[in-house]
Amino acid sequence: MKSLPEFKDVLSAAEKIAGYAFETPLLIAQDLSEKLDAEIYIKPECLQRVGAFKFRGAFNRLSRLTAEERKRGVVAYSSGNHAQGVAASAQILGMDAVIVMPTDSPQMKLQNTKDYGAEVITYDRETESREDIADKISEERGCIVVPSFEDFYIISGQGTVALEALSQAEEKGVKLDLFMTPIGGGGLISGCSLAVKGLSPKTEIYGVEPEGFNDVQRSLESGEIKSNQTATGSICDAILTFHPEPMTFKIMSDNLSGVLTVSDQEVLVAMKYAWEKLKLVVEPGACVALAAVLHGKIDVKGKKVCLVLSGGNVDEQTFKNALDT
Repeated sequence: MKSLPEFKDVLSAAEKIAGYAFETPLLIAQDLSEKLDAEIYIKPECLQRVGAFKFRGAFNRLSRLTAEERKRGVVAYSSGNHAQGVAASAQILGMDAVIVMPTDSPQMKLQNTKDYGAEVITYDRETESREDIADKISEERGCIVVPSFEDFYIISGQGTVALEALSQAEEKGVKLDLFMTPIGGGGLISGCSLAVKGLSPKTEIYGVEPEGFNDVQRSLESGEIKSNQTATGSICDAILTFHPEPMTFKIMSDNLSGVLTVSDQEVLVAMKYAWEKLKLVVEPGACVALAAVLHGKIDVKGKKVCLVLSGGNVDEQTFKNALDT
C-alpha cells in the first residue's frame, strides 16, 4: 500500500492552503441544540471557496506539483465539487485542467467548472469508466491525474476541515464528543479523522452515507472493501462512489466509530432545515450528517457535536424540491 498521511501531514496542508482556502466558521445550531438537549455545532464548508471543502485537498495537491508537472497540466474526474476545486486551484496556479464529469452532474457544477477555465469532458456513469477516460487523457496529453479522494495530499488537505473546527471549538472552551461528516469515497472523513485523533483522541468520529449506497458501512463491518451496485439513484450525487480505495479504507478502519445511513427524503428535510434555521444553502450529499442527527440516527443527548456541511452546490430544482418537503 502507498504510504498513508499522518497528523503532521494535515498540519503541513494547513500551511500550504493558508491564504487560499477560506477559514469557515464554527456555528452553534441553537434551535437544534435545544431540541436535542445537546450542543450542536456546524462547520459550513458550503461557504468554502468553490462552495465545497474539496478546494482544500485540490489546492494542497496541485501546489505540490513540480514546475515541470505544472506545465503538463492536470486531469481529474468528479461529479462536481472536486471538479470545481481542481479547476479553481489550477486557475490560481496558472495550470491547464481537464475535468471528466458525469452527464447527469448538476448544471451548476458543470458550468462553474467551465467558468474556472477548465476543459470539461462528460461521460455516462452507468456505461463508462471515468478512471479509464482520465487515464487515456493523461497518456495522450501527459497530464497529471488528480484523484478525487485516494491521494496522500488530497486526504491531508481535506483534514484541515477538522483541524480548523477543533481549534475553533477549543477557542470556545468546547471539547467535542462527536465529529460527523458525509462519506463518499472517504477522503474527507479520512483526513478529518487524522486531525481529530491528533488533537482530540477521545472524540468519536461517525460518517454518514445515503441508503442503498453504503459501501463504506458494509466494508467496515465486513473488514474488506465492498462495492455499490450502481453509481446513480440517489439525490446525493456528490457522495455516490462505487467503493472506498485501500488508503481511505485503512484510515477509516483505524479511526471511525461507525457509519450511519439516511434516506433521500430525510436529506431533503435536512436541506430545508438548514435553510430555515441556519440560513445556509446546502446540497444533498453535504447534508447527510445533519439529516442523521435530525432523524435520530445517533444519540446526541448531552453531547457536544460537530456536523460538517460539506458543500452548497445544489441545482435549482433540487433545492425547490427540498423547500417543498
